[in-house]
Amino acid sequence: MRSDAMKKGLARAPHRSLFKALGITDEELSRPLIGVVNSQNDIVPGQKHLDEIASAVKAGIRMAGGTPIEFSTIAVCDGIAMGHSGMKYSLASRELIADSIEIMAQAHPFDGLVLIPNCDKVVPGMLMAAARLNIPAVVVSGGPMLAGRFDGRAVSVSSMFEAVGAVRAGKMSEADLKELEDSACPGCGSCSGMFTANSMNCLSEVLGLALPGNGTIPAVSAARIRLAKQAGMKVMELVEKDIKPSDIINEKSITNALRVDMALGCSTNTILHLPAIAHEAGIEIDLDRINEISATTPNLCRLSPAGENHIEDLNAAGGIPAVMGELAQKGLLEEDVLTVTGSTVGENIKGCRSLNTGVIRPVENPYAPTGGIAVLRGNLAPGGAVVKRSAVADEMLKHRGPARVFNSEEEAQKALMEGQINKGDVIVIRYEGPKGGPGMREMLSPTATVAGLGLDKDVALLTDGRFSGATRGASIGHISPEAAEGGPIALLRDGDIINIDIPGCRLDVELTDEELQERLRNWQPPEPKVKRGYLARYAGMVSSAGSGAVLKNSKRE
Repeated sequence: MRSDAMKKGLARAPHRSLFKALGITDEELSRPLIGVVNSQNDIVPGQKHLDEIASAVKAGIRMAGGTPIEFSTIAVCDGIAMGHSGMKYSLASRELIADSIEIMAQAHPFDGLVLIPNCDKVVPGMLMAAARLNIPAVVVSGGPMLAGRFDGRAVSVSSMFEAVGAVRAGKMSEADLKELEDSACPGCGSCSGMFTANSMNCLSEVLGLALPGNGTIPAVSAARIRLAKQAGMKVMELVEKDIKPSDIINEKSITNALRVDMALGCSTNTILHLPAIAHEAGIEIDLDRINEISATTPNLCRLSPAGENHIEDLNAAGGIPAVMGELAQKGLLEEDVLTVTGSTVGENIKGCRSLNTGVIRPVENPYAPTGGIAVLRGNLAPGGAVVKRSAVADEMLKHRGPARVFNSEEEAQKALMEGQINKGDVIVIRYEGPKGGPGMREMLSPTATVAGLGLDKDVALLTDGRFSGATRGASIGHISPEAAEGGPIALLRDGDIINIDIPGCRLDVELTDEELQERLRNWQPPEPKVKRGYLARYAGMVSSAGSGAVLKNSKRE
């Protein structure tokens, strides 16, 4: 066993004495030692209840003959960090999460891991760690929050952000805003729409590192506790059979994840995280491959913010196995890929179909014949840009309009709240990329304000930063190269005409190459916004969004 390095033989008597200081017995030491990685804290609603999940995981490990040893890692609440300097730390936390798990699992060589994430960057951070460490591992999340109820309809945190714009436009009273505020987030779990956390929890199933149900079983359901116990038992089977992440994550499983990503209409942030996970597994994803997959993948789901349904509805309709079952009918999945169940994808989804065609459309009658995410290229985004196509109104799939240029999210939000944005404008928010932000802030406030003002069918937003999974409308992010590296977005001026063609996967500014080169000669890189601490180190090491915003010196041995 891997853990023998720290517990077996004469020379390890001192080590065993330290284990016994923890109350661990000789019998427990003789069993496989399983690290239980718990991201619980008291500030993130999605993490609040994870101690209960961890207890169930540990029970499962013990039932299957192992010894669980729990340790923690950090988690940031993107919703609470949104709209202020705290959001600079969200994406950057992904690398710290992966690194901290690596440190703990290498300093104390566990035989296997059960990883318990829930919210936005914790899921990819843990998946990256699993791929990097390559020891038997299972992911089990804390599960999604139930939708709230307000005025007879289902609501979520995205409703709150949009309500701010509605109050500003005089479409909602502050009294109603307060009532919505008290109702939108009814309890623990990852926010209830197809936002980043739920997107990644669903895709962890598709990648094969989580058991079926991981992405959709509600946080408050007893089935979530049973799933956690099953994950604890399952990791023992993986240890016994020596099934590692490298046996599961490969080009086929990554292709499956991208395929289901398109069918679900997941958060655009998946196009940051899947390349980063693949990178840790020694696989590189070409952004153009994403459009190839999207072009042949029907969009089967329109969950909040793209529609009225929430994750609990997806679960009741059959969950991710049902979505995959629909895709398999047209031969759109690699079914021979191994998963942590010990079975293949095809075996896992045999007989699975949509139980509610209002939530998961049949593959013969999709919402759209192509996927929910598109990668755009053009002279404004030669390195690529990303849009959640399934959440864009038909009127905005093609748009031509004048640029309104802002050098920060705060500048753009101020202009919106003061009524300075007109129909037809293209809001450009730059110097918010991985390096320039630093940290590539997620910007739900301006996009939600646009929707709340009723401008989501008239105004587009472009940024080298990120948009939330809760964003809807013509919001195009991840523009590469970013402004801080002298990308074309840094050269834009108010009034420049922007051409957006989402069906054609194009994003251009009506300037000649000569005009862009002339502006570049006169461009000066800005002073770093942060000059000390973790963010300063991160800004000096991070790559572009087009390559997953991984750290440049990160190489898989």
